[in-house]
Amino acid sequence: MTVQGSPARTEPSFTELTARIKAADLLRRRPGVYTTVFASNVLLLAATVAAFVLIGPSWWQIVTAAVLGLVTTQFAFVGHDAGHRQIFAGRRANDLVGHLHGCLVGMSFGNWVEKHNAHHASPNHADADPDIDIPVLAFSVEQAAGRRGFARWAVAHQAVLFLPLLLLEGWSLHLIAWQAAWRREVPRPTLEMVLLAVHVLGYAAAVLLVLTPWQAVVFVVVHQGVWGLSMGLAFAPNHKGMPVLAPGTRLDHLHKQVLTSRDLRGGRVLGYLLGGLEHQVTHHLFPRMPRPNLPRARVLVEAFCLEHGLPYTRTAPLDSYRQVLRHLHDVSAPLRG
Repeated sequence: MTVQGSPARTEPSFTELTARIKAADLLRRRPGVYTTVFASNVLLLAATVAAFVLIGPSWWQIVTAAVLGLVTTQFAFVGHDAGHRQIFAGRRANDLVGHLHGCLVGMSFGNWVEKHNAHHASPNHADADPDIDIPVLAFSVEQAAGRRGFARWAVAHQAVLFLPLLLLEGWSLHLIAWQAAWRREVPRPTLEMVLLAVHVLGYAAAVLLVLTPWQAVVFVVVHQGVWGLSMGLAFAPNHKGMPVLAPGTRLDHLHKQVLTSRDLRGGRVLGYLLGGLEHQVTHHLFPRMPRPNLPRARVLVEAFCLEHGLPYTRTAPLDSYRQVLRHLHDVSAPLRG
């Protein structure tokens, strides 16, 4: 659903919007709130680990694995915020938190920051956004036409395969992390390798010491699947199904971010499950804005867009997924003949 205001009387200015955001003091850090986030995540993880140990070798651990997948997602959200320097003013403190959380979930913080910054710089740009450069998916007719072999078959059926593919997202993040560290494509490759090794060894030791071999396999599959699905469902509605900008397209920061991003309607529960990413337009306009400030800032951003006739998209969560799947189905139609 796209909400549009009356025709703009003046050209909208990002400087003007920024002035309004600063006047509302919405760029200041929120250390107290993040302290609460840290504490709640640690308590959730501790409770999940305690349940894991107490339950022991039982198939009920499938439930524990699913819960751990959701908890892992919350830790990944904090790593996301640290990568944007939302938590602390200084880079070093944010990097420390980011690397620690990367170790806990098995991701490369350095690789994530580099790739995610590239996405923020060029969201939905066909020639520059790494988030829409996925071999087995296509987000435009042009992308679909360029696929070959198995990828062409997968793209032809991508609307049906999309959710199952999200179950593999966790494994993809692990693989990308190891590749980036091994190829020294991150600022601190040795540190990244050590942290990833600590994650793998600790994780493997825990499941093998507590569970039977088959239970361990199922536990890992369920945990990684739920984590990948949770991450995918949090990030997919933000840009997928929004306009894909052709190679060479140049827009100013305000239009580039607003026209390619989608907000979701929802309350605190949705905000918790999505890590604040339901306020995607505001987050892309002000990536260093602390997560707790996004709800108030979103109101100002929406009002600014309506005032200047700038298209602003905000829809219900389920409708956003419908739009994503419809878009994937439509752009791949030529491959189905």
